[in-house]
Amino acid sequence: MMDVCPTSSSALSETEEVEIEVIKKHRTELLEDIQKLKDEIAEVFAEIDHFQQSQSSKVIQRDKILSMGRKKFNMDPAKGIQYLIEHNVLSSNVQEISKFLYKGEGLNKTAIGDYLGQRDPLNLQVLQAFVECHQFANLNLVQALRQFLWSFRLPGEAQKIDRMMEAFASWYCQCNPGVFQSTDTCYILSFSVIMLNTSLHNPNVKDKPPFERFASMNRGINNGADLEEPLLRNLFDSIKNEPFSIPEDDGNDLTHTFFNPSREGWLLKLGGRVKTWKRRWFILTDNCLYYFEFTTDKEPLGIIPLENLSVRKVDDPKKPNCFELF
Repeated sequence: MMDVCPTSSSALSETEEVEIEVIKKHRTELLEDIQKLKDEIAEVFAEIDHFQQSQSSKVIQRDKILSMGRKKFNMDPAKGIQYLIEHNVLSSNVQEISKFLYKGEGLNKTAIGDYLGQRDPLNLQVLQAFVECHQFANLNLVQALRQFLWSFRLPGEAQKIDRMMEAFASWYCQCNPGVFQSTDTCYILSFSVIMLNTSLHNPNVKDKPPFERFASMNRGINNGADLEEPLLRNLFDSIKNEPFSIPEDDGNDLTHTFFNPSREGWLLKLGGRVKTWKRRWFILTDNCLYYFEFTTDKEPLGIIPLENLSVRKVDDPKKPNCFELF
C-alpha cells in the first residue's frame, strides 16, 4: 500500500494578493470614515445639548428679570417699564407695552391705572393702544364699561380719569358706529353711568335715583337730541341689577410680597451716592432684599436682587458683623 498525503493549497497569485491588499486598505478607510461620522454625530448632539441648555438658561434668566420688573412696576410703574426695556424683556414699542399691561400677569391694577393716567407722550400712546386691546364690538355701553374698568383700577385724579374715558369713548364709537352721533355723547353717558353705579350701590348715598332722574340727566346729550328711552332703560336696569366689579389685586402686589418674609430686621446700610450709614428695615423674600425707612412703610425705598451676587465679610472695628454684597 502507498501512503497518500493531501496536497497543500496552491499559493495566491500576485494579482490576488494585490486585490486582497486593496480590500484591506478600503476596509481600513471605511472604518476610519465610520469613526469620523460617529465623532461628527457626537459633536452635533453635544452642540444641540449645549444650545438647549443655553436656551433654557436664557428662559430662566428672562423669567427672573420679568419677575423683578413686575415688582418694580408695582412699586413705581414708570421705573418698572424702563427696567424691562433696559433688560430687553420689553421693547419701547407702544403695542408691546400695552399688551403687557392688558395681560396684567402679576401686575397691580392700581399701578396699571396710575401708569395709563400719566400725560407723558409715551403714556398717552400706550393708553390708546391699551384701550384698543379691548373688543367692544356689539357690546352695549355698560357691557363695554364692565370689561374696561375690570382691566385696571381708575385713579383718583379727575384729569387722569378724563383722559381714560375720552380714549374709551373714542374706541367704543369706532367699534360700534352709529350707536351715538358723536364720541362726546358716549363720553358724557359713560360718566353718567359710572355716577349712577355709585349712587345706586354706595351705602352712604341714601337718595337712590329712579330711572326718570337718570333719563332727565341725559336729555339732549346726543348732539342736542335725546337718546332713545329703551337704550337708557337697558343701561339703567343693568347697573341697578349688577354693580360694576372693582378689580382686586391678584396677590402679586407688594403687600403680599412682604406678608411672609424669609427674614426681616434692622440693618445699617451704606448709601450709594452719599457714603453715610443709614438705619433701614430690611425684608428678605423671593431672593430679593427690600429696605424701608420705617417698619410701617408700605413701599420700600429700594430693592436689591440677590441673583448672581456674593457676600463677603468686611472688617470694620466700629461695626461688627459687617458684610458686603458684590
